[in-house]
Amino acid sequence: MAVTAAERWAEARSFHHSLFPASRIAAERTQSVSVCLPARECAETVGEIVAELVTLRAAGAIDEIVVVDAASAGGTAAVAKRAGARVLQEAELLPEHGPVLGKGDAMWRALSALDGELVCFLDADTEGFYAHFATGLIGPLVCEPGVSFVKAFYRRPLQGEADGGGRVNHLTARPALAIFYPELAGVRQPLAGEVAARRELLEALPFATGYGVEIAMLIDSWRELGLDGLAQVDLDEHRNRHQPLAALAPMARTVLATVVRRVREEGRLVEIEGLPTELEGAPVERPPLATLSGSERDQPVTPGAVA
Repeated sequence: MAVTAAERWAEARSFHHSLFPASRIAAERTQSVSVCLPARECAETVGEIVAELVTLRAAGAIDEIVVVDAASAGGTAAVAKRAGARVLQEAELLPEHGPVLGKGDAMWRALSALDGELVCFLDADTEGFYAHFATGLIGPLVCEPGVSFVKAFYRRPLQGEADGGGRVNHLTARPALAIFYPELAGVRQPLAGEVAARRELLEALPFATGYGVEIAMLIDSWRELGLDGLAQVDLDEHRNRHQPLAALAPMARTVLATVVRRVREEGRLVEIEGLPTELEGAPVERPPLATLSGSERDQPVTPGAVA
């Protein structure tokens, strides 16, 4: 049986985090690194995460730690600031674009305030966080020639199953990619919230808001770079709060609508009379940051109020 492009890519561009210790990144990197955590009610976890990242900053592996808070009522901003992060409120970033529409929008706005040439986004609700979540993702950008976009993959325990989590990933995202974008079928977790990329790439991409951001960013990065520009890294195990089953259907609809929108834009869907122009569940998409005027991008940014 012939080896597919997806299989060849998975063999060549899949790495384990242990290949990229902090000492190696500190020694080999030539560009500045920002780590950003979009956060909503993560007071119980964000302090531990920031503390681990502070050790990486001290070791010379990263430069900047930013928590972008969604006006959390439970003290997330205060905990993050005490632990050593720079804290911004998402609503204060690019406010002329209206209300913040979920995680993807927060990531897009955060990019306007980050200083690094390499940018790593991490989830702020990760339990039992280890520094290799950051170094594993940054590593291929620093150490592997040609890589500009890195996704995480890992085991997600759920109800006694070692890999029972990530239900929308297994039941919606991966099947959709296998059908519509078979070149990306080797991506283990297209919905992983942990990602790292070169700033110039991120600024050239539109950002889907809400739950559409991860799969949109993956597809759009592949369209910009081709497979050789992508990599994925095994972070071993990831624990965070799971969505209740009732919340998964809207999430799955958003993910599928985001994929279908791109297939439609490419002219690969036959238009059927009566088919709505706007796909139900498709998220709003923010324009590439590089297309904004200088006055929009260079607005002064001040840390959000910390209770």
